[in-house]
Amino acid sequence: MDLADRMSIVTRNTAEVVDEKELEELLRTKDRPRAYIGFEPSGLVHLGWALVTNKIKDLCDAGFEVIVFWADWHAYINDKLGGDLENIRTCARYMEDCFKALGVPGDKVRFVYASEILDDIEYWGKVIKVAKVTSLQRVKRAMTVLGRSEDEAEVDSSKLLYPLLQATDIFCMDVDLAYAGMDQRRAHMLARDAAEKLKWRKPIAIHTPLIPGLKGGDRMNPAAFKMSKSDPSGSINIHDDDEAVRSKMKKAFCPPEKEKEEENPVLMLCRYVIFPRIERMDISRPEKFGGDISFANYEELVEAYFGGRLFPLDLKNGAAESLISILVPIREYFADHPENYAEMRQMFDRMEKLR
Repeated sequence: MDLADRMSIVTRNTAEVVDEKELEELLRTKDRPRAYIGFEPSGLVHLGWALVTNKIKDLCDAGFEVIVFWADWHAYINDKLGGDLENIRTCARYMEDCFKALGVPGDKVRFVYASEILDDIEYWGKVIKVAKVTSLQRVKRAMTVLGRSEDEAEVDSSKLLYPLLQATDIFCMDVDLAYAGMDQRRAHMLARDAAEKLKWRKPIAIHTPLIPGLKGGDRMNPAAFKMSKSDPSGSINIHDDDEAVRSKMKKAFCPPEKEKEEENPVLMLCRYVIFPRIERMDISRPEKFGGDISFANYEELVEAYFGGRLFPLDLKNGAAESLISILVPIREYFADHPENYAEMRQMFDRMEKLR
């Protein structure tokens, strides 16, 4: 695969690459670079993650060694799953299944727990060095990676460690490229700034867009805007049955205005989840409303939608059926590998009893 093809694969469906010249130089000089993406194990997985797993597959196809980093101690700091590390690690095992069910090649990625690298005294030396070159104000600005405001950083001092740990993770795993959604941008920029000041290798950063929650929201508030597992009615859970998918999509925010395209969760699911996974999107509708219609790509779909030839309800119904077809192999995977999902359900039952 030549350089142009590798660049195209790595950068497709991204919102930002920081920066492209550095990425091109990396791909020109290194056959097997290392990339990482970190996750807090914190709940059931929704279909918005298909965008992430697609990009992980892209990185693998472009020759990267990809580390999927289970940020167990970070989730503990962020009070996830009752602040119980065993619950968090149970969730990580379940999420590994989810990634494989969504198509991540298990033989081409390496799953690493934060607890595996936090035991090293050198890690904490690097945390201190990153902290020494990073202002408190910048750390507090990066608190948004936790889905919290800067003011909330005052509530629990451990949370001030979070952005510093996230930057140090990159340096300790010898990562060439850090990948995440746009909501993690500030942490990556903090890491790049610290690397420059410390004369360490500066990580390239790529960011994919955030898929909006089904209810819509303010794009300027990423924590409230993006599809989230903490709002089951605003997301398509990968374990939802057909009727749940249809019901949620029927209620979804779906403005017909072109200027609201990136705020439209139905269109963004089509763009980043449906078309990358199926060849055509078929929409059934009565003859009196134009009859059945098919689209070969996202561009054809939006042309019809913004041109008034496709109504919101028809779009929602077509998207729902396409998502249901995408869920079929995911359901088959969990039918063959039920153990970790069952443990998650049992954990949720225990947590509910403790309330």
